[in-house]
Amino acid sequence: MTLPPDTNNPQGLKSVLIARFSALGDVAMTIPVVYSVCRCYPDVRFTLVTRRSMVSMFVNPPANFRVEGIDAKGEDSGVGGLLRVFNRLRREVGFDSYVDLQDSLRSRAFGVLCRLRGIAVSAINNGHKGKHSLTRRHNKILLPLISSRARYREAFFSLGFPVENRFQGLYGQDGKGDPSLFATLSPPKAEGEKWVGIAPFAKYTGKIYPPELMEEVVREVSSHKGVKIFLFGGGESERETLDSWASTYPGTVNLAGTRHGFPAELSMASWLDVMVSMDSANMHLASLVGTPVISIWGATHPYCGFKGWRQREDDTIQLPMTCRPCSVFGDKPCFRGDYHCLRGIAPNVITERILEYISR
Repeated sequence: MTLPPDTNNPQGLKSVLIARFSALGDVAMTIPVVYSVCRCYPDVRFTLVTRRSMVSMFVNPPANFRVEGIDAKGEDSGVGGLLRVFNRLRREVGFDSYVDLQDSLRSRAFGVLCRLRGIAVSAINNGHKGKHSLTRRHNKILLPLISSRARYREAFFSLGFPVENRFQGLYGQDGKGDPSLFATLSPPKAEGEKWVGIAPFAKYTGKIYPPELMEEVVREVSSHKGVKIFLFGGGESERETLDSWASTYPGTVNLAGTRHGFPAELSMASWLDVMVSMDSANMHLASLVGTPVISIWGATHPYCGFKGWRQREDDTIQLPMTCRPCSVFGDKPCFRGDYHCLRGIAPNVITERILEYISR
C-alpha cells in the first residue's frame, strides 16, 4: 500500500515510545511491524521498552530505532521501579507519544503516566471477546481472528502512523546470518548438507508434541545421509531428553540447556532448510530469518492470530477436532483429558513434511 500524504504523521510526532514486555514469541512478532514503521517514518525516533533478556533479539535494526531493556522482576519491578523507568526514558528519549502493544498492568500504567503529562497514547486491541468465542468449550465460533501483527499495525495507525510492510527478514530477503556467530556451535554448512532444526518443547503441556513421538521423528530424519539436526529450546528440565537424542542419533546436536544468545541462534536458524516447532517462540524466531517452519498445533490454533510471519498454511500440522482450540496460550486443562490433539498426530506426518524440504 502507498501511504497517503494527508495521513503521514499529521500530528508531527518526533519520538515514539513503544512497550511490549512479554512473552518472547509476542515480542518477536513485533519486529516485522516495528521495523516497517521505522522505515516508513525515517524522521521519527522509535524506542521499544522490553525485558532486558530480549534486547539482543533485535538484530540489524533501522537507524531510527533503539531498544531499552528493563529488569521487570528486579530493580525495575513494582510502582517505584516503573516510575524510575518512565522518568529515565522521558529524560533520555523525550518521547511525545506512546504505543502500548501489550495492554498489561505495567504497560497500561505507562499509558496513565503519559496521559497525565498530555502525551498521545494508543493501545492494542487484544480481541479478548473473539478469542473467548474461539476457545470456549461449547458454541465455538471457529473463524480466524486477525493476527497479532495486524493488531500491532492498528495501534500505530490509531496514533497516525499507517504502516506499509517494509520488512524482508532480519537478514534481508533470502539473506543469511554470519556463520562466525555460531562457530562455537557448529562448523559452517557444508556443500550439499541439509540442516533441520527441531524445537520440541513449549511453556505449556497443551502445546508440546509427546517427546516419545518426536523422538521417532528424530530417529527417521537422522537416518538420511547428509542431514544434520539441531535441537533448539527447552530448559534445564528438558536437557536430559535432548542430550539423550543427541547421543543416540547420528548428526544430531543439542543446543538446548545453555543460552547462546539471540545473534548466534538467529544466524544459525537462517541456514536451516526447515524448522520443526510447536506453537512457540522458536516458530517466530525462525520465521524472522525467512526459514520455513513446520508448526505443530494442539490445544492452540492458528485462528487465534499467532501463526509465524509469512509461513505457509500447508506447513501447519493440526487435527480437525471440535474441541480445538481449548486455549489461546495452551495453559488450560485439556477438555478431553488426553491431549489427543497432539497424541493423535502420527510421527510420519511430520517426517514426510520434513523430507519434502530436504529432498528439494
